[in-house]
Amino acid sequence: MEVRIGVQNVAREIVIDTEVSAEDVEKAVAEAIEKSKPLLSLTDRREKKVVVPVASIGYVEIGSDTKQTVGFAAVAE
Repeated sequence: MEVRIGVQNVAREIVIDTEVSAEDVEKAVAEAIEKSKPLLSLTDRREKKVVVPVASIGYVEIGSDTKQTVGFAAVAE
C-alpha cells in the first residue's frame, strides 16, 4: 500500500510503502486528527517508522496495493 503525505510549507511529499491496509491507514489518520494527537506514526515494509506532526499534515493520499505495470505490445505487420 502506498501512502503519500503532503506536509504544509514543504515542497516534497512523504511517500511510505506499507503493508497496512487502506482502512487501517485511514483509521490511524482519522484517530490522530480527531483525538488531537500531536503525531501520526506509520511503519513501512522495511519496519522503518515514519512520524509526522499532525498539525502539519496538508493531505494524505492512500493508494492501492496493486502494482501498475508498463508493457510493450508487438505490432504485427
